[in-house]
Amino acid sequence: MRFSLLPKLYNSPARRLLPPFHRRIRFNYMSTDLPEPKPPITAAEKVQKFQQVFHSSPTDSWDKCWDQGLTPWDLGNPTPVLVHLHNTGSLPKGRALVPGCGSGYDVVAMACAERHVVGLDVSDIAIKKAIELSSGSPNAEHCTFLKTDFFTWCPDQLFDLIFDYTFFCAIEPELRSLWAKKMSNLLKPDGELITLIYPIDDHEGGPPFKVSVADYEEALHPVGFEATQISENELAIAPRKGREKLGRWKRSLHRASL
Repeated sequence: MRFSLLPKLYNSPARRLLPPFHRRIRFNYMSTDLPEPKPPITAAEKVQKFQQVFHSSPTDSWDKCWDQGLTPWDLGNPTPVLVHLHNTGSLPKGRALVPGCGSGYDVVAMACAERHVVGLDVSDIAIKKAIELSSGSPNAEHCTFLKTDFFTWCPDQLFDLIFDYTFFCAIEPELRSLWAKKMSNLLKPDGELITLIYPIDDHEGGPPFKVSVADYEEALHPVGFEATQISENELAIAPRKGREKLGRWKRSLHRASL
C-alpha cells in the first residue's frame, strides 16, 4: 500500500514546481561570469599588425600577412571605380595587367572575351586564392595568374592596359623610378596606365607609403607618361574617400620594348 502513494507524490503540483536535484546543483555551481567579447580589430590596428609582420619577416612577409589575414589593402570585392569603368566601356580592350593583384577580384572583374587579364603577385597564398576565385567565374578562361616578381618578369607580349592600385604605395619609394620604367616597357606604344593614387595623407613609414600626384608625376614624366585625367575618386570606399584620386596616363614619347 505504501508504494501506491509514490506516483501521486511524484506528480503532485508541489513536486513539479522544483527541478530535479541534479539540475539545481548544476545551476547553483555554474559560473555566470562570461568573458567579455573582444572588440573587432580596427583598420588602423590591422595596418599596424601588418607592418609588424612585414618588417619582421622580409623574405616571406607577404605570404605571412596573407596567412594571418593581415591584408588591409584587400577590399574583399572588386574596386568600385574599376567596375564602373568596365561597365561603361571606358577601359581599353586587348591585354590587361594587374601587378600586385592579391586575391584577384579586379582581374576577374575586368576579364571578358574582349580583354584577357594577367594578375601578378609575389605571394603564393594570394595567387592560390585568386585562382580559386576565378575558377567560379564565367570569364575564367580570360584570366591568368602568375606568382612572380613584377620587376624581373619578362612577358612575351605587351599590354594595352595596366591597372595599379595599392601596388605603387607598397613598394619602397626608392623603387618608384624602376616601377615607372617597367610600366613603360610593358605597355604598348598607345597603351594606358590607370592608377588609383592612394593613400594621400601625411603618415610616416609603410607600407603603405604615403603618395601624392607629384610622386607619380616625378616617376612617370621621365619615361614619357602624361596624365590624361587626374580626378577625385568619387567611388572610393568610405574609409578612403578624400584620400584617393584616379589617374589615367598615356605613354607617347618612348616606344616600349621587352
